[in-house]
Amino acid sequence: MEKLKIAGGYPLKGTVRISGAKNSAVALIPATILADSPVSIEGLPDISDVQILKALLEEIGGTVNFSNNEMTVDPSSMISMPLPNGKVKKLRASYYLMGAMLGRFKKAVIGLPGGCHLGPRPIDQHIKGFEALGAKITNEQGAIYLRADELRGARIYLDVVSVGATINIMLAAVRAKGRTIIENAAKEPEIIDVATLLSNMGAKIKGAGTDIIRIDGVDHLHGCRHTIIPDRIEAGTYMILAAAVGEGILIDNVISHHLESLIAKLREMGVHIKVNDDQVYIDGSSKLKAVDVKTLVYPGFPTDLQQPMTTLLTRAEGSGLVTDTIYSARFKHIDELRRMNANIKVEGRSAIINGPIQLQGAKVKASDLRAGAALVIAGLMAEGITEVTGLEHIDRGYSNLVEKLNGLGATIWREDLTKEEIEQLKNA
Repeated sequence: MEKLKIAGGYPLKGTVRISGAKNSAVALIPATILADSPVSIEGLPDISDVQILKALLEEIGGTVNFSNNEMTVDPSSMISMPLPNGKVKKLRASYYLMGAMLGRFKKAVIGLPGGCHLGPRPIDQHIKGFEALGAKITNEQGAIYLRADELRGARIYLDVVSVGATINIMLAAVRAKGRTIIENAAKEPEIIDVATLLSNMGAKIKGAGTDIIRIDGVDHLHGCRHTIIPDRIEAGTYMILAAAVGEGILIDNVISHHLESLIAKLREMGVHIKVNDDQVYIDGSSKLKAVDVKTLVYPGFPTDLQQPMTTLLTRAEGSGLVTDTIYSARFKHIDELRRMNANIKVEGRSAIINGPIQLQGAKVKASDLRAGAALVIAGLMAEGITEVTGLEHIDRGYSNLVEKLNGLGATIWREDLTKEEIEQLKNA
């Protein structure tokens, strides 16, 4: 086990290149199960979630090669092997294996998904969709059993706008008989990315990126080559970091259209931003003013950037209000920021941040992926040394974080935890 050590107070400048989208990768990789010949995906991030999915595909008989951020999957020898435990427990997005395996094999056994602990995130809308397509679903000893004699297209209305349910139903429906219509579908760019891959494989999908998606099922899907979109959340994290401690940072390989809500909010704070086709340049901003932020489904402000934004607001003049309408439990980073001298209080689904205040280095723990990003930014802003544990969360979503930050002039490094520190974490 390792910890991250950050010497704060150094201004950062230079260029950072954004990796492929983590939230696309975790759906694109399971989607390869649906093909009958090799699929290649270019630009995948080198993160633990990708490595876990690679191992899971190999576990069910796939041949998988992953090097230089490109993965080639030959699914021709895959079988519907049960995956009730083990690696599926390590990531939330293991639920995409349900839709993909149901679509190809008409059956699957998948352990209940793991990942970050962000409070209740039920998969009832996924189950509703699968049942509408003709599957029978049971929960047996902590695993989900999916069985269908055949899948038939259906009209499915999602009671809650859900990225996961939208993608999972798409995966199951592309090889169902007849037409499936998903109403109240999520509109995130990652859904368009998955639909593009499936279409390149021979699926017939219309409306991805709108709230109504129409899918005409086909008998077979074939291999193809696909390039993943850039990670808008990683890009947003570096934009927030640049606003916090930057003296001119160019963020390369972005789709600025995917970041409009963040760009608008940063400009409202007084951040100087220049937007090009695939780059965003953020100049150093000496004075920031507090703003209110409310997370919403896309194209609203992303819940995944709420925690880093909370950190930035400790630098702003005045009182800012951050409200998370998506995940009510996504405030576990607040106590850690308080350890670093932040003046923040939580009231229900909102956090009130009073600033500006100088953060101080401290020993803190990442409770989830984006909390980890928030604490790294805090460490770069703080006086003194900050130690961050819980790196297994950060490694799920940020590729080459230490190398990218050091390339911008940060002083950040990994160290092995001592036996005493490991015991302290276990007992915490």
